Amino acid sequence: MKRTLLTAAMAVALTGCAGLRLNLINSSVRRPSNVAMYFSVDRTNGQPVGGLTADRYTIYEDDRPVSALESRQTILNPQVAAVHYTLLLMDMSGSVTESGQIPQLQEAARVFVERVERQQRVAVYAFDGSPTLTPVVPFTESAGGAAAGINALTNYRPRDPSTNLHGAVVAGLQQLDRSLASATQPLKFGTLVVFTDGTDRAARVTRDQMMEAVRGSQHSVFSIGVGADLDQGELRELGRNGAVLQTDPAAVRTAFEQIATQIEAATQRYYLFSYCSPARAGQHRVRVEASTTDGARGSIEYQFDATGFGPNCDPNTPPNFDVRRGEGAARRTPASGGN
Repeated sequence: MKRTLLTAAMAVALTGCAGLRLNLINSSVRRPSNVAMYFSVDRTNGQPVGGLTADRYTIYEDDRPVSALESRQTILNPQVAAVHYTLLLMDMSGSVTESGQIPQLQEAARVFVERVERQQRVAVYAFDGSPTLTPVVPFTESAGGAAAGINALTNYRPRDPSTNLHGAVVAGLQQLDRSLASATQPLKFGTLVVFTDGTDRAARVTRDQMMEAVRGSQHSVFSIGVGADLDQGELRELGRNGAVLQTDPAAVRTAFEQIATQIEAATQRYYLFSYCSPARAGQHRVRVEASTTDGARGSIEYQFDATGFGPNCDPNTPPNFDVRRGEGAARRTPASGGN
């Protein structure tokens, strides 16, 4: 059944509920009386908040609390409505392949993808000085697929030993766009993670062109720089959601793990909240308030139309998000800073 019309949908962080900021990404209202919301939860300092269970939420309709027994509120598996893709872009220019550090780099990348692909689909692409990316392993649904594909880097030989860092970032964002376009879920989120040991040498794409592509993209972007020949200012600007920079090559695994931790936290901040409304007709304003064990609070609200609502609601029914132009795309996660 088609979703009933949502009116005046909006997400707000209420000033009276200091501590948490909830961002409504999409919502679904369907008969018999299902209401579902996909939103993110962060602290007001930008720190993502994961692990909130259904009992950490209170529902208000028209400012009156709705009994949890009546609403049967639940947190659904977000994968029924949303997909998260992470593309790991690996610098395999001559300075990397001739460094003797490939085994350490492979281990670091393997640990990274093993952690991230527990919650996301992961792909790995390599770049060197040539104008195009080299696929190492495409986005795959098989557990361990991306980690296994990293073994192929053992025999990687650059087509051009230079470093086309700027061009690779632009191409990586375009590849994320194409891959997400084929996903069937209505809500789509992309993350680009860029590893390099140095700076752009090929000059195929300017720094300004690269940053224009980054600013024009809705994907999250993280950067990992390991080595003595880094442009730290550029990599921090590139990694707008997080940057980890190390001069010691021995710290490559630590750098990858730090970014994996940030991506895990950013993914766990999303919730698919569903409940059964007691309303049976007319327009209603719903407010969902979240609270943490340490007392931080925040809420979101919007209005919905309950025309035709009735009994026999199952809150576990997957929502039918109606993604219109400009809705349901990836929202940038708050910048996490860097080391």
